[in-house]
Amino acid sequence: MNNRVSSAVGQIAESATLAVDSKAKALKAQGENVIGFGAGEPDFATPAHIVEAAVQACGDTKHHRYSPAGGLPELKEALSQKTIRDSGLDLDPTQFLVTNGGKQAVFNTMMSLIDPGDEVILPAPYWTTYPESIRMFGGVPVEVLAGSDQGFRVNVEQLENAMSPKTKALVFVSPSNPTGAVYSKEEIEAIGQWAADKGIWVITDEIYEHLVYGETEHYSMPVLVPEILDRCIVLNGVAKTYAMTGWRVGWMAGPLDVIRAASNMQSHATSNVCNIAQVAAAAALNGGLEDVATMREAFNERRVTIHKMLNDIEGVNCLEPEGAFYAFPSLVGLLGRDIAGRKVASTLDLATVVLEEAKVAFVPGEAFGAPGYARFSFALGIDDLVDGIGRIGELVAI
Repeated sequence: MNNRVSSAVGQIAESATLAVDSKAKALKAQGENVIGFGAGEPDFATPAHIVEAAVQACGDTKHHRYSPAGGLPELKEALSQKTIRDSGLDLDPTQFLVTNGGKQAVFNTMMSLIDPGDEVILPAPYWTTYPESIRMFGGVPVEVLAGSDQGFRVNVEQLENAMSPKTKALVFVSPSNPTGAVYSKEEIEAIGQWAADKGIWVITDEIYEHLVYGETEHYSMPVLVPEILDRCIVLNGVAKTYAMTGWRVGWMAGPLDVIRAASNMQSHATSNVCNIAQVAAAAALNGGLEDVATMREAFNERRVTIHKMLNDIEGVNCLEPEGAFYAFPSLVGLLGRDIAGRKVASTLDLATVVLEEAKVAFVPGEAFGAPGYARFSFALGIDDLVDGIGRIGELVAI
Protein backbone atom coordinates (compact mmCIF):
# COMPACT_ATOMS: atom_id res chain seq x y z
CA MET A 1 0.00 0.00 0.00
CA ASN A 2 2.74 2.44 -0.93
CA ASN A 3 0.88 4.26 -3.70
CA ARG A 4 -0.16 7.70 -2.51
CA VAL A 5 -1.90 8.32 -5.87
CA SER A 6 -4.19 5.77 -7.50
CA SER A 7 -2.86 3.92 -10.52
CA ALA A 8 -5.76 5.21 -12.64
CA VAL A 9 -4.88 8.84 -11.98
CA GLY A 10 -1.15 8.35 -11.61
CA GLN A 11 -0.83 7.11 -15.19
CA ILE A 12 -2.28 10.33 -16.65
CA ALA A 13 0.25 12.70 -18.21
CA GLU A 14 -0.03 16.46 -18.05
CA SER A 15 -1.75 18.01 -21.05
CA ALA A 16 1.16 18.72 -23.39
CA THR A 17 -0.64 21.54 -25.15
CA LEU A 18 -1.48 23.35 -21.92
CA ALA A 19 2.03 22.72 -20.61
CA VAL A 20 3.63 24.40 -23.63
CA ASP A 21 1.22 27.32 -23.42
CA SER A 22 1.87 27.72 -19.69
CA LYS A 23 5.65 27.64 -20.17
CA ALA A 24 5.44 30.32 -22.85
CA LYS A 25 3.25 32.51 -20.65
CA ALA A 26 5.61 32.05 -17.69
CA LEU A 27 8.57 33.20 -19.80
CA LYS A 28 6.56 36.19 -20.99
CA ALA A 29 5.81 37.06 -17.37
CA GLN A 30 9.57 37.08 -16.75
CA GLY A 31 10.00 39.67 -19.48
CA GLU A 32 11.02 37.34 -22.32
CA ASN A 33 9.71 38.14 -25.80
CA VAL A 34 8.17 34.71 -26.35
CA ILE A 35 5.84 33.90 -29.22
CA GLY A 36 3.57 30.97 -28.47
CA PHE A 37 2.07 28.65 -31.09
CA GLY A 38 0.81 26.25 -28.42
CA ALA A 39 -2.61 27.65 -27.56
CA GLY A 40 -5.67 25.78 -28.76
CA GLU A 41 -8.01 28.72 -28.40
CA PRO A 42 -9.16 31.67 -30.53
CA ASP A 43 -7.38 34.92 -29.79
CA PHE A 44 -10.61 36.91 -30.15
CA ALA A 45 -12.88 38.29 -27.44
CA THR A 46 -16.19 36.56 -26.85
CA PRO A 47 -18.80 38.45 -28.94
CA ALA A 48 -20.44 41.32 -27.04
CA HIS A 49 -24.04 40.04 -27.20
CA ILE A 50 -22.94 36.83 -25.48
CA VAL A 51 -21.18 38.72 -22.70
CA GLU A 52 -24.22 40.96 -22.26
CA ALA A 53 -26.48 37.93 -21.87
CA ALA A 54 -24.21 36.71 -19.08
CA VAL A 55 -24.25 40.12 -17.38
CA GLN A 56 -28.04 40.12 -17.40
CA ALA A 57 -28.13 36.56 -16.07
CA CYS A 58 -25.96 37.55 -13.12
CA GLY A 59 -28.76 39.79 -11.87
CA ASP A 60 -31.41 37.09 -12.09
CA THR A 61 -31.56 35.34 -8.73
CA LYS A 62 -32.80 32.05 -10.21
CA HIS A 63 -29.33 31.64 -11.68
CA HIS A 64 -27.80 31.92 -8.22
CA ARG A 65 -29.09 28.47 -7.35
CA TYR A 66 -28.72 24.87 -8.45
CA SER A 67 -30.25 23.97 -11.79
CA PRO A 68 -30.82 20.58 -13.49
CA ALA A 69 -27.58 18.62 -13.60
CA GLY A 70 -28.03 17.83 -17.29
CA GLY A 71 -28.35 21.46 -18.38
CA LEU A 72 -30.76 24.38 -18.43
CA PRO A 73 -33.90 23.51 -20.43
CA GLU A 74 -33.51 26.64 -22.57
CA LEU A 75 -29.94 25.70 -23.47
CA LYS A 76 -30.88 22.12 -24.33
CA GLU A 77 -33.63 23.46 -26.58
CA ALA A 78 -31.09 25.78 -28.23
CA LEU A 79 -28.74 22.81 -28.71
CA SER A 80 -31.47 20.81 -30.41
CA GLN A 81 -32.25 23.71 -32.76
CA LYS A 82 -28.57 24.41 -33.45
CA THR A 83 -27.82 20.78 -34.28
CA ILE A 84 -30.56 20.44 -36.87
CA ARG A 85 -29.74 23.90 -38.29
CA ASP A 86 -25.98 23.41 -38.59
CA SER A 87 -25.68 19.66 -39.14
CA GLY A 88 -29.08 18.41 -40.24
CA LEU A 89 -29.16 16.08 -37.23
CA ASP A 90 -32.58 16.01 -35.57
CA LEU A 91 -32.24 15.22 -31.86
CA ASP A 92 -34.65 15.84 -28.99
CA PRO A 93 -33.46 18.21 -26.22
CA THR A 94 -33.47 15.22 -23.84
CA GLN A 95 -30.66 13.67 -25.91
CA PHE A 96 -28.16 16.37 -24.84
CA LEU A 97 -26.03 16.58 -21.71
CA VAL A 98 -24.42 19.95 -21.00
CA THR A 99 -20.90 19.58 -19.59
CA ASN A 100 -18.12 21.67 -18.11
CA GLY A 101 -16.37 22.18 -21.43
CA GLY A 102 -15.65 19.68 -24.16
CA LYS A 103 -13.19 17.76 -22.01
CA GLN A 104 -15.83 16.73 -19.50
CA ALA A 105 -17.97 15.56 -22.43
CA VAL A 106 -15.07 13.34 -23.50
CA PHE A 107 -14.55 11.90 -20.03
CA ASN A 108 -18.30 11.43 -19.50
CA THR A 109 -18.49 9.53 -22.76
CA MET A 110 -15.61 7.23 -21.97
CA MET A 111 -16.90 6.62 -18.46
CA SER A 112 -20.34 5.77 -19.85
CA LEU A 113 -19.19 3.42 -22.63
CA ILE A 114 -15.89 1.82 -21.67
CA ASP A 115 -15.36 -1.20 -19.45
CA PRO A 116 -11.89 -2.42 -18.41
CA GLY A 117 -10.22 -4.19 -21.31
CA ASP A 118 -12.37 -2.60 -24.02
CA GLU A 119 -10.39 -1.38 -27.02
CA VAL A 120 -11.01 2.00 -28.62
CA ILE A 121 -9.64 2.66 -32.10
CA LEU A 122 -7.90 6.03 -32.01
CA PRO A 123 -6.70 7.55 -35.29
CA ALA A 124 -3.39 9.36 -34.89
CA PRO A 125 -2.37 12.14 -34.82
CA TYR A 126 -4.91 12.64 -32.02
CA TRP A 127 -5.87 15.29 -29.48
CA THR A 128 -3.91 14.62 -26.31
CA THR A 129 -6.95 14.11 -24.05
CA TYR A 130 -8.29 11.09 -25.92
CA PRO A 131 -5.78 8.38 -24.95
CA GLU A 132 -5.71 9.60 -21.36
CA SER A 133 -9.50 9.49 -21.01
CA ILE A 134 -9.64 5.99 -22.53
CA ARG A 135 -6.99 4.65 -20.15
CA MET A 136 -8.59 6.36 -17.16
CA PHE A 137 -11.51 3.94 -17.30
CA GLY A 138 -9.51 0.83 -18.09
CA GLY A 139 -9.85 1.02 -21.85
CA VAL A 140 -7.05 0.34 -24.32
CA PRO A 141 -6.38 2.94 -27.03
CA VAL A 142 -5.47 1.25 -30.32
CA GLU A 143 -3.61 3.87 -32.32
CA VAL A 144 -3.93 3.96 -36.10
CA LEU A 145 -1.45 6.38 -37.66
CA ALA A 146 -2.21 8.30 -40.83
CA GLY A 147 0.73 10.46 -41.85
CA SER A 148 0.95 13.38 -44.21
CA ASP A 149 1.11 10.98 -47.17
CA GLN A 150 -2.54 10.14 -46.38
CA GLY A 151 -3.51 13.72 -45.61
CA PHE A 152 -3.69 12.61 -41.95
CA ARG A 153 -6.92 10.70 -42.74
CA VAL A 154 -7.28 7.02 -41.88
CA ASN A 155 -9.03 4.63 -44.24
CA VAL A 156 -11.32 1.64 -43.78
CA GLU A 157 -8.54 -0.87 -44.48
CA GLN A 158 -6.50 0.52 -41.59
CA LEU A 159 -9.51 0.45 -39.28
CA GLU A 160 -10.27 -3.12 -40.29
CA ASN A 161 -6.71 -4.13 -39.42
CA ALA A 162 -7.07 -2.50 -35.99
CA MET A 163 -10.35 -4.25 -35.24
CA SER A 164 -10.49 -7.07 -32.69
CA PRO A 165 -13.17 -8.91 -30.68
CA LYS A 166 -12.47 -6.39 -27.89
CA THR A 167 -13.15 -3.29 -30.00
CA LYS A 168 -15.89 -1.17 -28.41
CA ALA A 169 -15.61 2.17 -30.17
CA LEU A 170 -13.97 4.39 -32.77
CA VAL A 171 -12.96 7.99 -32.10
CA PHE A 172 -13.55 10.17 -35.16
CA VAL A 173 -12.53 13.84 -35.33
CA SER A 174 -13.12 16.10 -38.34
CA PRO A 175 -11.95 18.85 -38.63
CA SER A 176 -8.93 17.55 -36.78
CA ASN A 177 -6.99 18.84 -33.84
CA PRO A 178 -3.97 18.70 -34.28
CA THR A 179 -3.65 18.37 -38.07
CA GLY A 180 -6.34 20.59 -39.57
CA ALA A 181 -7.40 17.68 -41.81
CA VAL A 182 -11.05 17.41 -42.87
CA TYR A 183 -12.54 14.15 -44.12
CA SER A 184 -14.53 14.22 -47.36
CA LYS A 185 -18.18 13.22 -47.57
CA GLU A 186 -17.24 9.95 -49.25
CA GLU A 187 -14.60 9.11 -46.64
CA ILE A 188 -17.04 9.77 -43.78
CA GLU A 189 -19.70 7.63 -45.42
CA ALA A 190 -17.27 4.76 -45.88
CA ILE A 191 -15.98 4.88 -42.30
CA GLY A 192 -19.47 5.31 -40.86
CA GLN A 193 -20.83 2.38 -42.83
CA TRP A 194 -17.89 0.24 -41.73
CA ALA A 195 -18.61 1.11 -38.08
CA ALA A 196 -22.31 0.36 -38.56
CA ASP A 197 -21.53 -3.02 -40.11
CA LYS A 198 -19.19 -3.87 -37.22
CA GLY A 199 -21.71 -2.79 -34.58
CA ILE A 200 -19.22 -0.59 -32.70
CA TRP A 201 -19.75 2.83 -31.17
CA VAL A 202 -18.60 6.00 -32.92
CA ILE A 203 -17.49 8.94 -30.78
CA THR A 204 -17.45 11.87 -33.20
CA ASP A 205 -15.94 15.19 -32.16
CA GLU A 206 -17.39 18.12 -34.13
CA ILE A 207 -16.13 21.07 -32.10
CA TYR A 208 -14.34 22.65 -35.10
CA GLU A 209 -17.34 22.21 -37.44
CA HIS A 210 -17.56 25.89 -38.42
CA LEU A 211 -13.83 26.40 -38.97
CA VAL A 212 -13.31 25.06 -42.49
CA TYR A 213 -11.74 26.96 -45.38
CA GLY A 214 -12.01 27.38 -49.12
CA GLU A 215 -14.24 24.79 -50.76
CA THR A 216 -13.93 22.38 -47.83
CA GLU A 217 -17.16 21.37 -46.11
CA HIS A 218 -17.91 19.71 -42.79
CA TYR A 219 -20.24 16.72 -42.66
CA SER A 220 -21.72 15.04 -39.61
CA MET A 221 -21.29 11.26 -39.70
CA PRO A 222 -24.68 10.31 -38.15
CA VAL A 223 -26.40 12.46 -40.79
CA LEU A 224 -24.59 10.74 -43.64
CA VAL A 225 -24.88 7.28 -42.06
CA PRO A 226 -28.06 7.24 -39.94
CA GLU A 227 -27.52 3.53 -39.24
CA ILE A 228 -25.00 4.52 -36.55
CA LEU A 229 -27.38 6.81 -34.64
CA ASP A 230 -28.10 4.24 -31.94
CA ARG A 231 -24.37 3.77 -31.33
CA CYS A 232 -23.06 7.31 -31.83
CA ILE A 233 -22.06 10.05 -29.40
CA VAL A 234 -21.57 13.54 -30.85
CA LEU A 235 -19.24 15.84 -28.89
CA ASN A 236 -19.21 19.60 -29.28
CA GLY A 237 -18.95 22.91 -27.43
CA VAL A 238 -19.01 26.68 -27.76
CA ALA A 239 -15.29 27.15 -27.08
CA LYS A 240 -13.83 27.23 -30.59
CA THR A 241 -16.74 28.57 -32.64
CA TYR A 242 -17.62 31.48 -30.36
CA ALA A 243 -14.24 32.21 -28.70
CA MET A 244 -15.53 30.93 -25.35
CA THR A 245 -12.78 28.60 -24.13
CA GLY A 246 -12.85 30.06 -20.61
CA TRP A 247 -16.62 29.80 -20.21
CA ARG A 248 -16.45 25.98 -20.04
CA VAL A 249 -19.61 24.84 -21.81
CA GLY A 250 -19.61 21.71 -23.91
CA TRP A 251 -22.05 18.89 -24.56
CA MET A 252 -22.50 15.30 -25.55
CA ALA A 253 -25.47 14.10 -27.59
CA GLY A 254 -26.64 10.61 -28.33
CA PRO A 255 -29.01 7.75 -27.45
CA LEU A 256 -31.23 8.56 -24.51
CA ASP A 257 -30.10 5.63 -22.33
CA VAL A 258 -26.45 6.70 -22.49
CA ILE A 259 -27.27 10.39 -21.96
CA ARG A 260 -29.38 9.52 -18.90
CA ALA A 261 -26.59 7.37 -17.45
CA ALA A 262 -24.01 10.11 -18.04
CA SER A 263 -26.37 12.70 -16.52
CA ASN A 264 -26.76 10.57 -13.40
CA MET A 265 -23.00 10.32 -13.09
CA GLN A 266 -22.54 14.07 -13.62
CA SER A 267 -25.16 14.81 -10.96
CA HIS A 268 -22.76 13.27 -8.45
CA ALA A 269 -19.51 14.56 -9.98
CA THR A 270 -20.14 18.25 -10.68
CA SER A 271 -23.90 18.90 -10.63
CA ASN A 272 -24.87 21.61 -13.10
CA VAL A 273 -22.56 23.66 -15.27
CA CYS A 274 -22.39 27.31 -14.13
CA ASN A 275 -25.80 28.84 -14.90
CA ILE A 276 -24.32 32.12 -16.11
CA ALA A 277 -22.11 30.32 -18.61
CA GLN A 278 -25.08 28.27 -19.81
CA VAL A 279 -27.13 31.41 -20.46
CA ALA A 280 -24.19 32.84 -22.40
CA ALA A 281 -23.92 29.63 -24.42
CA ALA A 282 -27.62 29.79 -25.30
CA ALA A 283 -27.16 33.38 -26.49
CA ALA A 284 -24.24 32.23 -28.64
CA LEU A 285 -26.22 29.41 -30.25
CA ASN A 286 -29.28 31.57 -30.86
CA GLY A 287 -27.34 34.59 -32.10
CA GLY A 288 -26.22 33.55 -35.57
CA LEU A 289 -22.77 32.96 -37.05
CA GLU A 290 -21.73 36.43 -38.19
CA ASP A 291 -18.96 36.74 -35.59
CA VAL A 292 -17.75 33.27 -36.51
CA ALA A 293 -17.43 34.33 -40.15
CA THR A 294 -15.27 37.29 -39.11
CA MET A 295 -12.97 35.03 -37.08
CA ARG A 296 -12.79 32.50 -39.90
CA GLU A 297 -11.69 35.20 -42.34
CA ALA A 298 -8.83 36.20 -40.05
CA PHE A 299 -7.87 32.56 -39.45
CA ASN A 300 -7.83 31.95 -43.18
CA GLU A 301 -5.30 34.75 -43.77
CA ARG A 302 -3.07 33.28 -41.09
CA ARG A 303 -3.56 29.76 -42.43
CA VAL A 304 -2.29 30.76 -45.86
CA THR A 305 0.63 32.68 -44.36
CA ILE A 306 1.84 30.00 -41.96
CA HIS A 307 1.54 27.29 -44.61
CA LYS A 308 3.76 29.24 -47.02
CA MET A 309 6.29 30.33 -44.40
CA LEU A 310 6.74 26.85 -42.96
CA ASN A 311 7.28 25.35 -46.41
CA ASP A 312 9.84 28.06 -47.16
CA ILE A 313 12.04 26.63 -44.38
CA GLU A 314 14.42 24.01 -45.74
CA GLY A 315 13.74 20.67 -44.04
CA VAL A 316 10.09 21.48 -43.26
CA ASN A 317 7.14 20.06 -45.17
CA CYS A 318 3.63 21.25 -44.34
CA LEU A 319 0.27 20.26 -45.83
CA GLU A 320 -2.22 23.08 -46.15
CA PRO A 321 -4.69 22.89 -43.23
CA GLU A 322 -8.30 22.52 -44.34
CA GLY A 323 -9.95 23.20 -40.98
CA ALA A 324 -9.53 24.17 -37.31
CA PHE A 325 -6.64 26.59 -36.64
CA TYR A 326 -3.57 24.37 -36.67
CA ALA A 327 -0.73 23.58 -39.04
CA PHE A 328 0.98 20.22 -38.56
CA PRO A 329 4.27 20.22 -40.46
CA SER A 330 6.77 17.41 -40.75
CA LEU A 331 10.07 18.50 -39.20
CA VAL A 332 11.91 15.28 -40.00
CA GLY A 333 14.23 17.19 -42.33
CA LEU A 334 15.55 19.18 -39.36
CA LEU A 335 16.33 16.19 -37.16
CA GLY A 336 19.80 14.76 -36.76
CA ARG A 337 21.35 18.18 -37.25
CA ASP A 338 23.27 20.52 -34.98
CA ILE A 339 21.13 23.59 -34.27
CA ALA A 340 22.57 26.39 -32.18
CA GLY A 341 25.43 24.04 -31.30
CA ARG A 342 23.10 21.33 -30.00
CA LYS A 343 22.30 17.94 -31.47
CA VAL A 344 18.60 17.61 -32.29
CA ALA A 345 17.48 13.98 -32.42
CA SER A 346 13.70 14.37 -32.03
CA THR A 347 10.95 16.94 -32.28
CA LEU A 348 10.96 17.03 -28.48
CA ASP A 349 14.61 18.13 -28.63
CA LEU A 350 13.82 20.62 -31.38
CA ALA A 351 10.97 22.18 -29.42
CA THR A 352 13.28 22.71 -26.45
CA VAL A 353 16.05 24.28 -28.56
CA VAL A 354 13.64 26.56 -30.42
CA LEU A 355 12.03 27.77 -27.19
CA GLU A 356 15.34 28.41 -25.46
CA GLU A 357 17.20 29.90 -28.42
CA ALA A 358 14.52 31.62 -30.52
CA LYS A 359 11.90 32.12 -27.80
CA VAL A 360 9.21 30.42 -29.87
CA ALA A 361 6.92 27.74 -28.40
CA PHE A 362 5.22 24.94 -30.31
CA VAL A 363 3.95 21.47 -29.36
CA PRO A 364 6.06 18.52 -30.58
CA GLY A 365 4.32 15.70 -32.39
CA GLU A 366 5.12 13.14 -29.70
CA ALA A 367 2.23 14.63 -27.71
CA PHE A 368 -0.18 13.63 -30.50
CA GLY A 369 1.19 10.17 -31.27
CA ALA A 370 3.14 11.50 -34.26
CA PRO A 371 6.88 11.94 -33.64
CA GLY A 372 8.61 13.96 -36.33
CA TYR A 373 5.72 16.40 -36.65
CA ALA A 374 4.70 19.45 -34.63
CA ARG A 375 1.52 21.43 -34.02
CA PHE A 376 1.51 25.16 -34.66
CA SER A 377 -1.64 27.01 -33.71
CA PHE A 378 -2.36 30.02 -35.92
CA ALA A 379 -4.73 31.49 -33.35
CA LEU A 380 -2.44 34.48 -32.79
CA GLY A 381 -1.96 37.86 -34.43
CA ILE A 382 -0.52 37.87 -37.94
CA ASP A 383 2.48 40.01 -36.91
CA ASP A 384 3.44 37.59 -34.14
CA LEU A 385 2.90 34.66 -36.49
CA VAL A 386 5.25 36.08 -39.11
CA ASP A 387 7.83 37.01 -36.48
CA GLY A 388 7.68 33.59 -34.81
CA ILE A 389 8.03 31.48 -37.96
CA GLY A 390 10.73 33.87 -39.17
CA ARG A 391 12.73 33.28 -35.98
CA ILE A 392 12.55 29.52 -36.49
CA GLY A 393 13.69 29.89 -40.09
CA GLU A 394 16.70 31.95 -39.02
CA LEU A 395 17.60 29.55 -36.21
CA VAL A 396 17.62 26.41 -38.37
CA ALA A 397 19.10 27.97 -41.51
CA ILE A 398 22.09 26.02 -42.78
